[in-house]
Amino acid sequence: MSTPEKEPFFSVKDIHAYYGESYIVQGISFEVKEGEILALLGRNGAGKTSTLRTLARVDDPALTCGEIYLQGQAVHKMKAFEASRAGIQLVPEDRRIIGGLTVEENLILAQVAPPMGWEIDKIYHHFPRLAERRKQDAVTMSGGEQQMLAVARALARDIKLLFLDEPYEGLAPVIVQEIEKILLQVKELGITTIIVEQNAVAALKLADSALIVDMGQVAFSGSAQEVLENEELRHEFLAI
Repeated sequence: MSTPEKEPFFSVKDIHAYYGESYIVQGISFEVKEGEILALLGRNGAGKTSTLRTLARVDDPALTCGEIYLQGQAVHKMKAFEASRAGIQLVPEDRRIIGGLTVEENLILAQVAPPMGWEIDKIYHHFPRLAERRKQDAVTMSGGEQQMLAVARALARDIKLLFLDEPYEGLAPVIVQEIEKILLQVKELGITTIIVEQNAVAALKLADSALIVDMGQVAFSGSAQEVLENEELRHEFLAI
């Protein structure tokens, strides 16, 4: 008797989504293995962020059909707060750091509603820079430090799947390297991650697999190394 196939950790099946009347996500399907990093890439306007927001179940864009499963849970039937409780955490491009609150207060606020993730002391162990800044107004930190806080705040929840939208946006190369080290730590902890990033080479060097979208559709799905080695593919869909 054959052994039944193991259910994918995260699977996306033919999703379609709209911003108003604009058809922005046009039948995207893919799977992610537990503990891997997927780089979700494409040119500006290709539909990367829209795809990520659809997966996180935020209100815009609106999912009209298709299925999304996290360890067998039907994410496509959830609202954003339900997806968060199921273990999906989105770090948006603007980071959404709350002004007027200290670094520590931003972390504590993330744990107000259950389920809780990492304790504050564990976060400070992995993010010593945040420990140094714990009493500082969070929005007065540098862009790199705010990105660290955004990732740490996601880990303060009971996380299974981390979505990162443009984590390197506006950061100096030396700070990008710091964020990369943090994301490698996250990977070593077994947290599955999907990264949308305009700095495609940096994302690909970090990732196990890659999904390239073009005009809201899948143009390529495969290993990150394959994209790094395929100059024609990079030039056609990533302009690099």
